[in-house]
Amino acid sequence: MALFHLTVTQVKRSAGQSAIASAAYRAGERLYSEYYGEYSDYTRKGGVICSDILLPLQAPPEYQDRQTLWNAVEEAERGKDAQLAYSFDIALQNEFSLEENIALARQFLFEQFVSRGMVVDFAVHQPDKEDGGIPNPHFHVLCPIRPIREDGKWGFKQRRVYRLDEDGNRILDSKGKPLFDAVPTTDWGSPETLEHWRETWAKMCNAKFEEKGLPCRIDHRSYLRQGLDLLPTVHEGPAVRQMEARGIATDKGDLNRWIKATNALLNDLKRRIAALLGWLGEVREELSKPQTPTLADLLGAYYGARNTGAWSNKGKVGNLQKFADTVNYLTEQKLYTVDDLEARVTSHSEWIEELKASMGGKRERMEELKDLLEQVERYRERKPIYDQMNAIHRQGQREKFKAAHEGELRQLYMARRKLNGHFTPEGKLPLAKWRAEYGQLQQTYQEEYAAYKPIREDLMKLYQVKSTVDTARRQQDQTQHLDRDMER
Repeated sequence: MALFHLTVTQVKRSAGQSAIASAAYRAGERLYSEYYGEYSDYTRKGGVICSDILLPLQAPPEYQDRQTLWNAVEEAERGKDAQLAYSFDIALQNEFSLEENIALARQFLFEQFVSRGMVVDFAVHQPDKEDGGIPNPHFHVLCPIRPIREDGKWGFKQRRVYRLDEDGNRILDSKGKPLFDAVPTTDWGSPETLEHWRETWAKMCNAKFEEKGLPCRIDHRSYLRQGLDLLPTVHEGPAVRQMEARGIATDKGDLNRWIKATNALLNDLKRRIAALLGWLGEVREELSKPQTPTLADLLGAYYGARNTGAWSNKGKVGNLQKFADTVNYLTEQKLYTVDDLEARVTSHSEWIEELKASMGGKRERMEELKDLLEQVERYRERKPIYDQMNAIHRQGQREKFKAAHEGELRQLYMARRKLNGHFTPEGKLPLAKWRAEYGQLQQTYQEEYAAYKPIREDLMKLYQVKSTVDTARRQQDQTQHLDRDMER
C-alpha cells in the first residue's frame, strides 16, 4: 500500500538527547561520545539494511567516519540546551524493490540536502516481519543544524540583525543595549523548505510509480489541504502493528478501525449529497420552464405508466402502494417542492459537518489521553532502573550502569517530561479521571457514529424519489418525441 510519511524533529540536549546516541541507534553501531564519556551500543539492533554518510564538497573528508563527525558536532555545540541535529523519518514504498528504494532515497538526499551544503547521515531500516503484517521500510536522516563554511569549519546557526529606527540608528533597550533579532543563517529549518522537501519526495515516488506502470500515488498534503473531508487516523507505531498482526486488539487499532469506518460512511454520504444537489438543480431548471409538470405530476405519471404496463392486479396494487409510500414520505417530511428537497439535503450535509467536527475533536482528545496513559506505564516500568541507578554511590559503577541502561533511562526521562504539568498538588496523576474520560469518549464517539445511519436511510429514500422522477422525465421526453414524429 503506497503511503506518504516525512517528518522532522530536532535532536536536543535539553531533551536529554545525544547526537552520538542518535547516530548509533539509527546506524546500529557502537559509538563513543567524547562529550559524555560513554558508549552508545546498538550493534544488536535488527532491521538496519544499510547506512552511509553523504558530504558536501566543503566538508572535511574525516567526517566520513560517523564517530568523528558527531563528536565534532557535539564539540561545536557548547550549550547545555543546544540543538544538535535535524532528524528526518521518511517512509519508503512497498511497491518498490529494496534496491529501488535505496537508490531513490540517495537521489533525494543528494539533490535536496547535500546540494544545499548539508551533511547527511542516513540509514535504511526494514524491520523483520516474522509475525506477518505490512512491511514498514523507511529511512532515517540526521543532519547537523550548524552549517559548514567553505573552509571546512563549523559556521554560525544564527546571525544578529539589529533593529533600526527611521534614521537607521540602532534601537536600544532600557539598559542601553542594542536590540536585535536572531535570524537563521540557513533556510533548512523553515516551514517553506520542509514543504518543498515533502512535495519533492512525493513527486519522486509518484514518478517512480508511473515509470513502473503502477496506478498508486501519494500526496504530501494533509486531508484538509487535499480537499478530502476525512478524519486522520492515529499513528500506531511498530509495537501496535505487531500486536495487531498477531490478532491482539489494541486501543489505537480499535480507534483507527472506527475512524476508517467513519470515513467510508462519510465518503458514501458525501457522494449521495453531491449527486442529489446536482440532480435538484437540474429538476429545478426543468420545472422552471413554462407548462412543465410539477414534482407531484411527475410522480403520478411515473406510477401511472407502471400501472398501464402492469400484467396483473397484484402489480397494479404494488405500484399504487409504492406511489402512496412515496407521497406519504414526502408529506410526512413536508417536502412539497424542489426547494424543500434541496433544503432537506443541505440540512443533512450541515449535520454531517457538525458530527465530523465533533468526532474529530474526540479523536484528538482520545489520542492525547492514550499517549498520557502509555507514558505512565512507560514511566512505571522503568522507574525501578532509575531508582537502582540512584542507589549506586560509586561514580564509576554508576556511569557503567547508566551506559548499560541508557535506552531505558532515556525513555523514562521522556515520559517524565511529557507528564510534567499533569501532576496534582499532592504529586499524583489523575489516572482514574483519564481512564473514565477515555471510556466516555469511546461511548460518545460510537453514539455519534450511529447518528449517521438515520441520515443514510433518509438519503436512500430521497434517492428513491430521484430515481422515480428521473424515470418519469425520460418517459415524458419519449412521449413528446413520439408526438412530434407523428405530427410530421
